[in-house]
Amino acid sequence: MTTFLTGWGRTSPSPATVVRPRDAAEVAALVGAAPGRGLLARGLGRAYGDAAQNSGGLVLDCTGLGGWSFDEATGLVTASAGVSLHELMTALVPRGWFVPVSPGTRHVTVGGAVAADVHGKNHHRDSSFGAHLRSLTLVTADGAVRTLTPDEPLFHATVGGMGLTGVVCEATFGCVPVASSLMRVDVRRTGDLDETLAAMADDDDRHRYTVAWIDLLARGRRMGRGVLTSGDHAERGARDFAPRTLLRAPRRAPGGLLNGVSVRAFNEAWYRRAPRRASVVQGIAPFFHPLDAVEGWNRVYGPRGFVQYQFVVPFGAEKTLREIVGRLSSTGTVSFLTVLKRFGAGSSGLLSFPMPGWTLALDIPAGQRGLGRLLRGFDERVAEAGGRVYLAKDSRLRADMMARMYPGLDRWRRIRDEADPAGLFRSDLARRLGL
Repeated sequence: MTTFLTGWGRTSPSPATVVRPRDAAEVAALVGAAPGRGLLARGLGRAYGDAAQNSGGLVLDCTGLGGWSFDEATGLVTASAGVSLHELMTALVPRGWFVPVSPGTRHVTVGGAVAADVHGKNHHRDSSFGAHLRSLTLVTADGAVRTLTPDEPLFHATVGGMGLTGVVCEATFGCVPVASSLMRVDVRRTGDLDETLAAMADDDDRHRYTVAWIDLLARGRRMGRGVLTSGDHAERGARDFAPRTLLRAPRRAPGGLLNGVSVRAFNEAWYRRAPRRASVVQGIAPFFHPLDAVEGWNRVYGPRGFVQYQFVVPFGAEKTLREIVGRLSSTGTVSFLTVLKRFGAGSSGLLSFPMPGWTLALDIPAGQRGLGRLLRGFDERVAEAGGRVYLAKDSRLRADMMARMYPGLDRWRRIRDEADPAGLFRSDLARRLGL
């Protein structure tokens, strides 16, 4: 069936034939019959840009690859690629376990978590998803079903490889023991960017999870003010985990709801609502996945959608981070959600995004005047600083910038070309970036 697909940002739709395989054997058969435009695996569609689209080709809806098992003695999960982190958390938390890494949404499949090498609020302590993988099962271009371990080069090309080395069908990874479904959370309000950065650096050794919300519309001495949230799993409490949808975004929200006036008012209210310092108890869902409480929240940006821009710069490049925040503030760029985190050591994925440093993520309504030129300028500054842009959220990076930002690209290409010499696995992102 031909379907128009978009990423979560709802920009750049493209048509593809979508098929839903039920097991690795069906995946292998589809790989063997792939059309000239190639094929690509897709999970729950939470990549923001065009990473899970294959214009004119075949897209495998891998949510049909279900089933998982858990070894309580070792904490190891073996899950099919279509299993979501939500499904795993719902079953594991009551048993006293939690996934090793959770991004900002739990509606991500295991296959997607591998392909994007997702990260979370605990990266400074626990790295990204790929660092916890013991093995993965991959259907390669020749139709073979291969089990890969960290001893093999193709494993490291697949982790963070955006689905371009084959179709991930299964993964085995370690989980984290927890005593309850509650989080002990320290909340701190910061007055400017320097205070935010200093507070986050200070919290690295104190808390497993840290994240800061930044007010990009604050100017002058208040530029970069924020709310720092640091948490750890509570030592006691109930283990129930049944998060609910609290709101539903309208199916056809008009454009322009999120503008300078509305976002400035929201930012002021959110900042003032936060205590100067406080310790609170939260559930796992409100702490890790607050936006999941709003079904279809991406529709709030209107019919043109939105661009998520996330970059990382290494420690020592704080000047670049300050320049970008200052430029966003001075231009009044509207970002409804702006999140700052610290990364620790990255995983071994050759195209994995995280590296030790500062990462800033912005949600910007599409169509803002001068946005393309502004972000291209940021690309240059990020590359000059030795940083990079996150491919799982990208929708507009140029191919020449890709080569500058990802030093493992040439090695990744050699491994990928050996596994897929005809370039069977393709995506709109891969075509745009010359991959």
